[in-house]
Amino acid sequence: MASLKELKDRIGSVKSTQKITKAKQMVAAAKLRRAQAAAEEARPYATRLSAVMASLASKVSGDSAPKLLAGTGAAQKHLLVVVNTDKGLCGGLNSNIVKEAKAQAAQLIAAGKDVQFYLVGKKGRAPIKRDHESRISKHFDTSAVRTPGFEEADAIADELIELFEGGHFDVAHLVAPKFQSALVQTPTTTQLIPVPSPEVTEDTDGAAVEYEPDEEEILDALLPRYVKTQLFGALLEREASEHGASMTAMDNATRNAGDLINKLTIQYNRRRQAAITTELIEIIAGAEAL
Repeated sequence: MASLKELKDRIGSVKSTQKITKAKQMVAAAKLRRAQAAAEEARPYATRLSAVMASLASKVSGDSAPKLLAGTGAAQKHLLVVVNTDKGLCGGLNSNIVKEAKAQAAQLIAAGKDVQFYLVGKKGRAPIKRDHESRISKHFDTSAVRTPGFEEADAIADELIELFEGGHFDVAHLVAPKFQSALVQTPTTTQLIPVPSPEVTEDTDGAAVEYEPDEEEILDALLPRYVKTQLFGALLEREASEHGASMTAMDNATRNAGDLINKLTIQYNRRRQAAITTELIEIIAGAEAL
Protein backbone atom coordinates (compact mmCIF):
# COMPACT_ATOMS: atom_id res chain seq x y z
CA MET A 1 0.00 0.00 0.00
CA ALA A 2 1.45 3.37 -1.06
CA SER A 3 2.21 5.90 1.63
CA LEU A 4 0.97 9.50 1.58
CA LYS A 5 4.39 10.74 0.47
CA GLU A 6 4.52 8.21 -2.40
CA LEU A 7 1.04 9.23 -3.57
CA LYS A 8 1.95 12.92 -3.39
CA ASP A 9 5.16 12.32 -5.37
CA ARG A 10 3.25 10.35 -7.99
CA ILE A 11 0.66 13.11 -8.37
CA GLY A 12 3.46 15.61 -8.89
CA SER A 13 5.11 13.34 -11.47
CA VAL A 14 1.89 12.90 -13.45
CA LYS A 15 1.28 16.67 -13.36
CA SER A 16 4.74 17.25 -14.82
CA THR A 17 4.01 14.72 -17.58
CA GLN A 18 0.69 16.42 -18.27
CA LYS A 19 2.44 19.77 -18.77
CA ILE A 20 4.78 18.17 -21.32
CA THR A 21 2.00 16.46 -23.27
CA LYS A 22 -0.05 19.67 -23.29
CA ALA A 23 2.92 21.64 -24.61
CA LYS A 24 3.60 19.05 -27.33
CA GLN A 25 -0.07 19.12 -28.28
CA MET A 26 0.04 22.89 -28.79
CA VAL A 27 3.28 22.68 -30.79
CA ALA A 28 1.83 19.93 -33.01
CA ALA A 29 -1.35 21.98 -33.56
CA ALA A 30 0.68 25.00 -34.67
CA LYS A 31 2.80 22.91 -37.04
CA LEU A 32 -0.25 21.07 -38.35
CA ARG A 33 -1.79 24.24 -39.78
CA ARG A 34 1.30 24.93 -41.90
CA ALA A 35 1.82 21.30 -42.92
CA GLN A 36 -1.84 20.83 -43.85
CA ALA A 37 -1.81 23.99 -45.96
CA ALA A 38 1.35 22.83 -47.78
CA ALA A 39 -0.09 19.37 -48.48
CA GLU A 40 -3.40 20.74 -49.76
CA GLU A 41 -1.72 23.35 -51.96
CA ALA A 42 0.43 20.67 -53.64
CA ARG A 43 -2.54 18.49 -54.65
CA PRO A 44 -3.86 20.69 -57.53
CA TYR A 45 -0.40 20.74 -59.14
CA ALA A 46 -0.18 16.94 -59.07
CA THR A 47 -3.71 16.70 -60.50
CA ARG A 48 -2.92 19.11 -63.33
CA LEU A 49 0.36 17.34 -64.10
CA SER A 50 -1.55 14.05 -64.38
CA ALA A 51 -3.95 15.68 -66.83
CA VAL A 52 -1.10 16.91 -69.03
CA MET A 53 0.54 13.48 -68.92
CA ALA A 54 -2.76 11.87 -69.93
CA SER A 55 -2.89 14.03 -73.01
CA LEU A 56 0.72 13.22 -73.92
CA ALA A 57 0.56 9.50 -73.11
CA SER A 58 -2.50 9.04 -75.32
CA LYS A 59 -0.41 10.11 -78.32
CA VAL A 60 2.59 7.90 -77.56
CA SER A 61 2.61 4.13 -77.84
CA GLY A 62 4.77 1.16 -78.72
CA ASP A 63 8.53 1.39 -78.89
CA SER A 64 8.44 5.19 -78.91
CA ALA A 65 7.14 5.32 -75.31
CA PRO A 66 9.80 6.21 -72.70
CA LYS A 67 10.90 3.39 -70.38
CA LEU A 68 9.46 5.15 -67.32
CA LEU A 69 6.04 4.92 -68.97
CA ALA A 70 6.28 1.63 -70.84
CA GLY A 71 8.14 -0.28 -68.10
CA THR A 72 10.61 -3.12 -68.54
CA GLY A 73 8.07 -5.51 -69.99
CA ALA A 74 8.20 -7.66 -66.85
CA ALA A 75 6.60 -7.52 -63.41
CA GLN A 76 8.65 -9.98 -61.38
CA LYS A 77 10.79 -7.68 -59.21
CA HIS A 78 8.84 -5.25 -57.01
CA LEU A 79 10.13 -2.42 -54.84
CA LEU A 80 8.04 -1.03 -51.98
CA VAL A 81 8.93 2.59 -51.18
CA VAL A 82 7.68 3.00 -47.61
CA VAL A 83 7.42 6.54 -46.22
CA ASN A 84 7.46 6.67 -42.41
CA THR A 85 8.11 9.51 -39.98
CA ASP A 86 11.40 10.26 -38.22
CA LYS A 87 9.78 11.01 -34.86
CA GLY A 88 7.55 9.04 -32.55
CA LEU A 89 4.72 10.08 -30.21
CA CYS A 90 2.26 10.16 -33.09
CA GLY A 91 -0.14 7.41 -32.13
CA GLY A 92 -0.53 4.46 -34.46
CA LEU A 93 0.50 6.30 -37.64
CA ASN A 94 3.79 4.47 -38.24
CA SER A 95 2.42 1.08 -37.21
CA ASN A 96 -0.45 1.50 -39.68
CA ILE A 97 1.97 2.39 -42.50
CA VAL A 98 4.16 -0.62 -41.67
CA LYS A 99 1.08 -2.84 -41.52
CA GLU A 100 0.03 -1.67 -45.00
CA ALA A 101 3.56 -2.26 -46.37
CA LYS A 102 3.73 -5.76 -44.86
CA ALA A 103 0.30 -6.60 -46.27
CA GLN A 104 1.40 -5.52 -49.77
CA ALA A 105 4.63 -7.50 -49.42
CA ALA A 106 2.78 -10.62 -48.28
CA GLN A 107 0.39 -10.35 -51.21
CA LEU A 108 3.24 -10.01 -53.73
CA ILE A 109 5.29 -12.81 -52.17
CA ALA A 110 2.24 -15.10 -52.24
CA ALA A 111 1.98 -14.36 -55.97
CA GLY A 112 5.59 -15.49 -56.44
CA LYS A 113 7.10 -12.02 -56.86
CA ASP A 114 10.49 -10.82 -55.65
CA VAL A 115 10.01 -8.01 -53.11
CA GLN A 116 12.48 -5.41 -51.86
CA PHE A 117 11.98 -2.41 -49.55
CA TYR A 118 13.21 1.16 -49.94
CA LEU A 119 12.60 2.86 -46.59
CA VAL A 120 12.16 6.60 -46.10
CA GLY A 121 12.16 7.78 -42.48
CA LYS A 122 13.54 6.13 -39.36
CA LYS A 123 10.47 4.78 -37.58
CA GLY A 124 9.61 2.10 -40.11
CA ARG A 125 12.99 0.41 -40.19
CA ALA A 126 12.92 -1.71 -37.03
CA PRO A 127 9.44 -3.30 -37.46
CA ILE A 128 10.05 -4.10 -41.14
CA LYS A 129 13.56 -5.36 -40.39
CA ARG A 130 12.15 -7.89 -37.92
CA ASP A 131 10.23 -9.70 -40.68
CA HIS A 132 12.04 -8.72 -43.88
CA GLU A 133 15.66 -7.95 -42.98
CA SER A 134 17.06 -9.58 -46.12
CA ARG A 135 14.63 -7.66 -48.34
CA ILE A 136 15.62 -4.13 -47.25
CA SER A 137 17.68 -2.85 -50.17
CA LYS A 138 18.13 0.83 -49.25
CA HIS A 139 16.89 3.52 -46.90
CA PHE A 140 16.85 7.29 -47.13
CA ASP A 141 17.36 9.37 -43.99
CA THR A 142 15.26 12.54 -43.74
CA SER A 143 16.02 13.24 -40.07
CA ALA A 144 18.90 15.58 -40.89
CA VAL A 145 16.55 18.32 -42.15
CA ARG A 146 13.90 20.10 -40.13
CA THR A 147 11.18 19.75 -42.76
CA PRO A 148 11.83 17.49 -45.80
CA GLY A 149 11.00 19.22 -49.06
CA PHE A 150 11.52 19.01 -52.81
CA GLU A 151 15.28 18.63 -52.47
CA GLU A 152 14.84 15.35 -50.58
CA ALA A 153 12.13 14.19 -53.00
CA ASP A 154 14.49 15.00 -55.89
CA ALA A 155 17.28 12.91 -54.34
CA ILE A 156 14.96 9.94 -53.67
CA ALA A 157 13.50 10.09 -57.19
CA ASP A 158 16.94 10.22 -58.82
CA GLU A 159 18.05 7.16 -56.86
CA LEU A 160 14.87 5.23 -57.67
CA ILE A 161 15.09 6.05 -61.39
CA GLU A 162 18.75 4.99 -61.39
CA LEU A 163 17.80 1.67 -59.76
CA PHE A 164 14.99 1.20 -62.28
CA GLU A 165 17.20 1.88 -65.27
CA GLY A 166 19.82 -0.47 -63.77
CA GLY A 167 17.30 -3.31 -63.73
CA HIS A 168 17.07 -3.66 -59.95
CA PHE A 169 13.26 -3.69 -60.05
CA ASP A 170 10.41 -3.79 -62.55
CA VAL A 171 7.65 -2.09 -60.55
CA ALA A 172 7.84 0.34 -57.62
CA HIS A 173 4.92 1.01 -55.29
CA LEU A 174 4.70 4.01 -52.97
CA VAL A 175 3.31 3.28 -49.48
CA ALA A 176 2.61 6.56 -47.68
CA PRO A 177 -0.01 8.17 -45.43
CA LYS A 178 -2.80 10.28 -46.90
CA PHE A 179 -3.81 13.15 -44.64
CA GLN A 180 -7.56 13.56 -44.26
CA SER A 181 -7.91 15.19 -40.85
CA ALA A 182 -6.18 15.35 -37.49
CA LEU A 183 -8.05 12.18 -36.56
CA VAL A 184 -7.72 10.25 -39.84
CA GLN A 185 -4.51 9.49 -41.75
CA THR A 186 -4.96 6.62 -44.18
CA PRO A 187 -1.98 4.57 -45.47
CA THR A 188 -2.29 4.21 -49.24
CA THR A 189 -0.39 2.22 -51.86
CA THR A 190 0.05 3.59 -55.39
CA GLN A 191 2.19 2.53 -58.31
CA LEU A 192 5.12 4.90 -58.75
CA ILE A 193 7.30 3.31 -61.46
CA PRO A 194 6.57 2.68 -64.27
CA VAL A 195 4.35 5.73 -64.23
CA PRO A 196 0.74 4.51 -64.59
CA SER A 197 -0.94 5.96 -67.65
CA PRO A 198 -3.49 8.48 -66.35
CA GLU A 199 -7.03 8.25 -67.61
CA VAL A 200 -7.78 10.66 -70.41
CA THR A 201 -10.56 13.05 -69.45
CA GLU A 202 -12.76 15.03 -71.80
CA ASP A 203 -10.74 18.17 -71.13
CA THR A 204 -7.44 16.57 -72.06
CA ASP A 205 -8.77 14.44 -74.94
CA GLY A 206 -11.00 16.97 -76.64
CA ALA A 207 -8.52 19.81 -76.96
CA ALA A 208 -6.51 19.95 -80.19
CA VAL A 209 -2.96 20.60 -79.01
CA GLU A 210 0.28 20.56 -80.99
CA TYR A 211 3.37 19.89 -78.90
CA GLU A 212 6.77 21.33 -79.68
CA PRO A 213 9.09 19.42 -79.40
CA ASP A 214 7.33 16.08 -79.95
CA GLU A 215 5.45 14.13 -77.30
CA GLU A 216 8.23 11.60 -76.67
CA GLU A 217 10.75 14.32 -75.90
CA ILE A 218 8.37 16.12 -73.55
CA LEU A 219 7.52 12.89 -71.74
CA ASP A 220 11.21 12.11 -71.29
CA ALA A 221 11.51 15.35 -69.30
CA LEU A 222 8.09 15.21 -67.69
CA LEU A 223 8.05 11.63 -66.35
CA PRO A 224 10.97 12.09 -63.89
CA ARG A 225 9.32 15.29 -62.67
CA TYR A 226 6.08 13.38 -62.16
CA VAL A 227 7.90 10.82 -59.97
CA LYS A 228 9.50 13.65 -57.98
CA THR A 229 6.14 15.35 -57.59
CA GLN A 230 4.55 12.17 -56.24
CA LEU A 231 7.37 11.73 -53.72
CA PHE A 232 7.24 15.40 -52.76
CA GLY A 233 3.51 15.11 -52.19
CA ALA A 234 4.06 11.97 -50.08
CA LEU A 235 6.56 13.84 -47.88
CA LEU A 236 4.12 16.72 -47.44
CA GLU A 237 1.29 14.32 -46.60
CA ARG A 238 3.61 12.57 -44.15
CA GLU A 239 4.39 15.82 -42.34
CA ALA A 240 0.72 16.76 -42.06
CA SER A 241 -0.20 13.24 -40.94
CA GLU A 242 2.57 13.19 -38.35
CA HIS A 243 1.52 16.48 -36.76
CA GLY A 244 -2.17 15.55 -36.87
CA ALA A 245 -1.54 12.16 -35.26
CA SER A 246 0.82 13.71 -32.72
CA MET A 247 -1.73 16.36 -31.75
CA THR A 248 -4.42 13.72 -31.27
CA ALA A 249 -2.12 11.41 -29.31
CA MET A 250 -0.92 14.20 -27.01
CA ASP A 251 -4.49 15.36 -26.45
CA ASN A 252 -5.45 11.83 -25.39
CA ALA A 253 -2.37 11.61 -23.17
CA THR A 254 -3.23 14.94 -21.52
CA ARG A 255 -6.79 13.78 -20.83
CA ASN A 256 -5.59 10.45 -19.45
CA ALA A 257 -3.10 12.24 -17.20
CA GLY A 258 -5.92 14.44 -15.89
CA ASP A 259 -8.07 11.39 -15.13
CA LEU A 260 -5.16 9.72 -13.34
CA ILE A 261 -4.47 12.86 -11.28
CA ASN A 262 -8.12 12.94 -10.17
CA LYS A 263 -8.04 9.28 -9.14
CA LEU A 264 -4.75 9.68 -7.27
CA THR A 265 -6.00 12.85 -5.55
CA ILE A 266 -9.13 11.02 -4.31
CA GLN A 267 -6.97 8.15 -3.11
CA TYR A 268 -4.57 10.58 -1.39
CA ASN A 269 -7.42 12.43 0.35
CA ARG A 270 -9.01 9.20 1.55
CA ARG A 271 -5.68 7.91 2.85
CA ARG A 272 -5.00 11.23 4.58
CA GLN A 273 -8.46 11.30 6.14
CA ALA A 274 -8.01 7.73 7.37
CA ALA A 275 -4.69 8.66 8.96
CA ILE A 276 -6.24 11.69 10.70
CA THR A 277 -9.15 9.57 11.94
CA THR A 278 -6.74 6.96 13.32
CA GLU A 279 -4.75 9.62 15.15
CA LEU A 280 -7.93 11.09 16.69
CA ILE A 281 -9.07 7.65 17.84
CA GLU A 282 -5.71 7.01 19.46
CA ILE A 283 -5.79 10.40 21.23
CA ILE A 284 -9.37 9.83 22.48
CA ALA A 285 -8.55 6.30 23.62
CA GLY A 286 -5.50 7.56 25.49
CA ALA A 287 -7.48 10.32 27.18
CA GLU A 288 -10.16 7.86 28.31
CA ALA A 289 -7.50 5.51 29.71
CA LEU A 290 -6.20 8.30 31.93
